[in-house]
Amino acid sequence: MSTGAQDLLGGAVKASWRRFLETYEPLRPDLYRYCRHLTRSPWDAEDMTQETLARAFVTLGLMAEPPDNPRAWLFRVASNAWINRMRPRPEPPAFDEVPTASAEPRATREAAGTLIAQLSPQERAAVVLKDAFGFSLEETAEALSTTPGAIKAALHRGRAKLVAPQAEDVPPVHPRILDAFCDAFNARDLDRLTALLLDSTTLEYPGFKIEYGATAVRAGSLHGTLYGCPDHELVGPPRCEVRGHRGESILLWWSGAEVHAVVRVEVEGDRITQLRNYYHAPEVVSEVCRELGVPFRTHGYRPA
Repeated sequence: MSTGAQDLLGGAVKASWRRFLETYEPLRPDLYRYCRHLTRSPWDAEDMTQETLARAFVTLGLMAEPPDNPRAWLFRVASNAWINRMRPRPEPPAFDEVPTASAEPRATREAAGTLIAQLSPQERAAVVLKDAFGFSLEETAEALSTTPGAIKAALHRGRAKLVAPQAEDVPPVHPRILDAFCDAFNARDLDRLTALLLDSTTLEYPGFKIEYGATAVRAGSLHGTLYGCPDHELVGPPRCEVRGHRGESILLWWSGAEVHAVVRVEVEGDRITQLRNYYHAPEVVSEVCRELGVPFRTHGYRPA
């Protein structure tokens, strides 16, 4: 494909995505809240929200007519994604190997972590749609592609299993490279920061953009965060801090007295391989910062 054709196709996709978001982005807070009820962490909820929006965008392009009720339809896309994700997929045994009972998949264990007994994906989705979002039996059945009678039975089973969630407070041992990253960040030393990245390191803003490679990360987000904001002259230079959250070490990027971004980090040896910056994920920033008891500011899903 020629460069001109690639540019034309890319422009058309971006234009279609922007039009899609004009209708569906206002529904994102409710979608995130639904995903958060189903999953066990803000990170999983944000991933599921992004997956749902991407699936909805593709599916909409295949439909003859747009849905009459975008909110209910979006919840249906999310419900289908959730149930498919949780559906067991046993792998065939190796040659001459006797199959044995396998351990429960980690994703299923975590999704059921707030329950005394495991709810099936359909039970959990039914309880959330009916009790948290006020869907009728008929609306819940439509969202889960089943009958009102099946939903009634799922609600009865699911409600009987629910218990209050248990608090998670496992202090993580964070890699030393995160301290080195914070030291370089707080010194506004781009050379030292870049030296902590692999050449292939990516920095992703979920649902917004991805920067590929250490050079792009340095020239883009790192330079912009450290030197690109005029407010820094008023509130002071940006600051980075390591915090433990739900058994994981994360970075808080401060501007003045408020956290403006929470960042997850993947490390390989003495280098950072991936940064996921939730600056444009206000629900995640709000939940994490409230749990940590720190002041924060959110900035919407995209630049104004």
